[in-house]
Amino acid sequence: MAESNQPMTSDFILVGLFNHTGPHLVLFSLVASMFTAGLLGNTALLFLIHADSRLHVPMYFLLGQLSLLDIGFPLVTIPKMAAGFLLGEGSISFGGCAAQMFFLMLMGVSEAVLLSLMSYDRYAAVCHPLHYPVLMRRQVCLLMAGTSWLSGVLVASVQTAVALRFPYCASRTVDHFCCELPALLKLSCADTSAYELALSVSGVLILLLPISLIVTSYGLVLRAVLHMRSAEARHKALATCSSHLTVVGLFYGAAVFMYMVPGAFHGPHQDNVLSLFYSLITPALNPLVYSLRNREVRRAMVKVVGRGGCRAKR
Repeated sequence: MAESNQPMTSDFILVGLFNHTGPHLVLFSLVASMFTAGLLGNTALLFLIHADSRLHVPMYFLLGQLSLLDIGFPLVTIPKMAAGFLLGEGSISFGGCAAQMFFLMLMGVSEAVLLSLMSYDRYAAVCHPLHYPVLMRRQVCLLMAGTSWLSGVLVASVQTAVALRFPYCASRTVDHFCCELPALLKLSCADTSAYELALSVSGVLILLLPISLIVTSYGLVLRAVLHMRSAEARHKALATCSSHLTVVGLFYGAAVFMYMVPGAFHGPHQDNVLSLFYSLITPALNPLVYSLRNREVRRAMVKVVGRGGCRAKR
């Protein structure tokens, strides 16, 4: 009973991913490098979208929103994890843990919704090119961006508020490198089975509804592409859509396993890998996917670099 009366403000201990052995130092260096590369890549993509007027179109406006989320996602977890590893102290305050949990859900849900809305943008561009300027006018783009962010805020607010109502009177050690909801619930001394079931159900709704929109949109896009007479138009449509589908597969693959599969079927090690995948690896790869496989982004990059070179010569 003494444990159940611990103040809710006491710190948690994050286990982390690495120890100070040789192989783990190499892995930590890789994570740090990927974190830095992801921040630079997404920042550069945002700059290109802002600097090149040819990229001031709905697709790249939404891509800019994705880059913002991909900058925020790793910033929520990686600096704290790195500080814990370098200082040898993984404690995090109750408020810090709550904030980390809130922003992780905000970023995750917002990205899930945004990716589904980006698939509608590709559907409108390929299947209704003549009506595209009307279907994807500025007000619609702003509504899409606002919907994705607002969805994240609402879901994160509700889930965090409910999770914080549980008493955490058992171990204060979170077997995870961040305060993610499934890992934190395992420390509660109350029965959380009903809430975990509700979390799995909400995960199905939050993930499956966007996935359904994505599958429907790309099914219609594929049908339209197969009926195109121009090989160049067919190649361009497939190139832009395949970039988006690559990002969707990377993000949703890990998120579905983490939130739709009950916790009893995956352990702490798998949870750590999955969380690292969609909170670090996917955000770091997104700029590469869109820049290497997208002709407009490559042209904008060459233009900006060339402009910078001319100014340097002057």
